[in-house]
Amino acid sequence: MGAQSCDPNDAATGRGRPGLTPSQAKAVLEAALFAAGGPLAEEHLARILHVDTESVGPLLRSLADDLQERQSGLVLRRVAGGWQLVTRPELAAYLAELTGEREPAPLSAAALETLAVVAYRQPVTRAEIEAIRGVRVEGSLNTLVERGLVAEVGRKEAPGRPILYGTTPEFLQMFGLFSLADLPPLGDPPTLLDSQPGSALHSRPAQGENSNSSAGTG
Repeated sequence: MGAQSCDPNDAATGRGRPGLTPSQAKAVLEAALFAAGGPLAEEHLARILHVDTESVGPLLRSLADDLQERQSGLVLRRVAGGWQLVTRPELAAYLAELTGEREPAPLSAAALETLAVVAYRQPVTRAEIEAIRGVRVEGSLNTLVERGLVAEVGRKEAPGRPILYGTTPEFLQMFGLFSLADLPPLGDPPTLLDSQPGSALHSRPAQGENSNSSAGTG
């Protein structure tokens, strides 16, 4: 069965399946986002509710307001091409005690500078990064690959066919970006070099017992 169209009132309130109230529709979205662990695209969420994609945005914004109003331990953020439930950054210390996990070490200034070059110039080769930075970047580039922030995205059609690097969805999540279009203009002071991304680093994905933390956005 194809997606069900909503009348104007349903588009604003998120009514989808027959008998599904706006509150119930938001409950379904909250459960889906919690179970997914990672960002889910509006198109995916629309398929879950059996409604048009345009009906999902108002629902999600209403759910985000609900979480804020009831001072929930979770927040809903628009990131990496979708929507994701994460824990409030200020609760990080309590969650660290619960899980026994340590927060990842901050990226060095060298790694952040290398990451900024990749983010703005991608796809880019290691030699091109080194030409821009004026130093060798093998160590910092390896760190970024190990942290899942940068990945090989192809080979350049040039002698030796050097590896091309680009950023990953994890990069968008870490810096709280919906897409690369959200990067500040090159003329501005690069945000990546100013400081570590505070709220994103200290948030954890909400994740159900049987969820897969690498859930896609599709």
